[in-house]
Amino acid sequence: MSVKRFFSRQWLITSVLVIAAVLVMVRLGFWQLDRLAQRRAFNERVQVQLAADTIQLSPQNLDLDLYNMEYREAVISGQYDHERQVALRNQDWQGNLGVHLLTPLMIEGEDRAILVDRGWVPYEDFTIGNLAKFDVPGTVQIEGTIRRSQSKPRIGGRADVLPGPGEPPLEAWNWTNISNISRQVPYELLPVYLVSLPEETGNQLPYRSEHELELTEGSHLGYAFQWFIFAAILAIGYPLFVRKEEERRSRGDHGHTPYIQPNKPQEQESDSNPKGYKQA
Repeated sequence: MSVKRFFSRQWLITSVLVIAAVLVMVRLGFWQLDRLAQRRAFNERVQVQLAADTIQLSPQNLDLDLYNMEYREAVISGQYDHERQVALRNQDWQGNLGVHLLTPLMIEGEDRAILVDRGWVPYEDFTIGNLAKFDVPGTVQIEGTIRRSQSKPRIGGRADVLPGPGEPPLEAWNWTNISNISRQVPYELLPVYLVSLPEETGNQLPYRSEHELELTEGSHLGYAFQWFIFAAILAIGYPLFVRKEEERRSRGDHGHTPYIQPNKPQEQESDSNPKGYKQA
């Protein structure tokens, strides 16, 4: 069957829709393969950092590529700036709503700071402004995990509305966006932040927990195969369907003709005399 037949007046719209559907399915298959490659690269990067030794952050190595050291454990010393502390909204602890405390740590021997996620506290303490009881005075040594700044909210997340000129600083944030938070402090923040590791006691506020990473490849490969199979079925099945329809029509088979019982005239009795009577 000629290819031109698919673009005849009879099949043009259907053929265009089928071709578009096949192209979309193939594109979705390659998109899933791309997601798989990204996931594998992420897993490899994280595994390297998890296996690396704990890094001691100091004024001598703060200019390292900390961004690509995400999930590596680090130790740093300094003093907390509790006056410029902010909260991270909508944080859960064993089914209880609360916030995480994000506190700048002035690095010892530096005029720069690093944001530290100190852990979870109840939402009630935040709403009534009772966070001072969680302050830690003096020089402290923090051991935590390096994390990247969250530059934009995830799908479905709500972006933070930054205060305008003359407005008070934003005290509660939806995302740990270091670039935006740094606008509220008079010193430079490092481009990454630390998530404090749990202490041995573990029963004192702020509560801390280790982030559970799922280093799997997910279902991307299976989804890719599914899209390619769907595209192949449609690409092969549609020409076969058109060919079958053309052959049927060339035979003059326009479909099943329902059987109609013809009306037959009722037989009339030739004998006009009623039964049971004899002619005289």
